[in-house]
Amino acid sequence: MGEFDGRKALVTGGASGIGAAIAARLAAGGATVAVLDRELGELPAGQIGVRADVTDDAAVRQAVSEAVEKLGGLDILVNNAGIGAQGDVTANDDQEWHRVLDVNVVGMVRVTRAALPALRKSDAGAIVNTGSIAATAGLPQRALYSASKGAVLSLTQAMAADLTEAGIRVNAVNPGTADTPWVGRLLDSAPDPVAERAALEARQPHGRLVSADEVAGAVCYLASPTSGSTTGTSIAVDGGMQGLRLRK
Repeated sequence: MGEFDGRKALVTGGASGIGAAIAARLAAGGATVAVLDRELGELPAGQIGVRADVTDDAAVRQAVSEAVEKLGGLDILVNNAGIGAQGDVTANDDQEWHRVLDVNVVGMVRVTRAALPALRKSDAGAIVNTGSIAATAGLPQRALYSASKGAVLSLTQAMAADLTEAGIRVNAVNPGTADTPWVGRLLDSAPDPVAERAALEARQPHGRLVSADEVAGAVCYLASPTSGSTTGTSIAVDGGMQGLRLRK
């Protein structure tokens, strides 16, 4: 018997990177998985694809409704869709601030709003939000991104408080710098990609980038019906970046 046998899951941003790893891990545990993304590509066999941009409320409602219908219900929502941003507090104009917050924060709200009626019918409803270590550690040149992920962390706690009586648990995973397509693009745009990768690896105490599979493992722990007493919290998957201060 798989840990998620009989469970139905929806993963936003699930067509690539961390989202794809989460979807694969849930499916391997026995869940029936739907992926919501702007570009679906070729999903693994058995996964259900629904297309939507999380900044479009009507499209989100339609896509979530379609996913719930095809899944036959919903037990797990993973709010993983998000975008990055670079620079200090002066680096991004108002339009970019609105764009990033619209995707990373309000997009999460839109999907959750649409999914809640189905989640309320589950006997073990769970929401897992993808945050970032940028929410709890001051990182250079990440002002806008950090603000968005700080909002995700606070939103997670507030949602957990509101949904406890409905039997829906809400938690977050805070990855460190992960080996994802977005980080790959950052490295490619750096003047010295090799030196930039070395710097990103060195700032995490275990000396390397976090893997998408490691983040997926934490998400699945929080989503599991066996974690029934875990709600309103976050797990850092960051190689010790948040909590450790090693002597060099």
